[in-house]
Amino acid sequence: MLQKINESASFLKSKITIQPKIGIVLGSGLGALVDEVDIMVEIPYKDIPNFPVSTVEGHRGSLIFGKLNGVEVMVMSGRFHYYEGYTMKEVTFPIRVMKAIGVEKLILSNAAGGMNPTFKIGDVMIIKDHINFFFDNPLMGKNYDELGPRFPSMNEVYSKKLVKLAHKIAEEHGIYVQQGVYLGVSGPCFETPAEYRAFYILGADTVGMSTVPEAIAAIHQGMEVFAMSVITDLGVIGVVEVASHEEVLAAAQKAGPKMVKIVSEMVTKM
Repeated sequence: MLQKINESASFLKSKITIQPKIGIVLGSGLGALVDEVDIMVEIPYKDIPNFPVSTVEGHRGSLIFGKLNGVEVMVMSGRFHYYEGYTMKEVTFPIRVMKAIGVEKLILSNAAGGMNPTFKIGDVMIIKDHINFFFDNPLMGKNYDELGPRFPSMNEVYSKKLVKLAHKIAEEHGIYVQQGVYLGVSGPCFETPAEYRAFYILGADTVGMSTVPEAIAAIHQGMEVFAMSVITDLGVIGVVEVASHEEVLAAAQKAGPKMVKIVSEMVTKM
């Protein structure tokens, strides 16, 4: 695993002249941020040694190096999901490579189903914590001390400092944001009404099929993490608004400008 990480990192370092400290993972339909990046190098996943290839519609499938508001960034346009058949280590491999390149702070985004009755489709939720319902973990198996400790603390996965910063930026720009707990599941099917009820009773506000593995791997490596969800469908008790994948993309794209504004300004103040 260490050899593969180093191979990928060495390949990428040979293609770039910048040293990004901030990594950004763009989720379903949230590719609008790419338009704000002054792209210096874009490399398709299929050209990177040891990288999986995203198979999900709406995902660009490339690593982008450039500047966002003048700040050097590394952007994953398209991510890998557990439901695509990848192992947890494959899902989180790009996060390992980010760290090997020198990324210290990670911004994650996703599309999620809202279960909190105060949420509406199109809302943006800042993630304050998560519940892992993948029933798997990217840290299972041999631990490499070079990457992180055997038993990392998950007491503060999502940086309180960055959460506070995001709220401040949103308020300054008149952007209404929610805050809550994200529950990660394997997918690919959407939840049953009973599952929505159960997850909400457990303390989750949203549910989705990503983010949790990446956040765990990042924390294992000592990275600082921030994450946001766009609410693309609802599983509120008594009101289940089922969404197709196309509707999820449409809702995410509509809310995208709000997330772009927050993230674009965050990178300059992180």
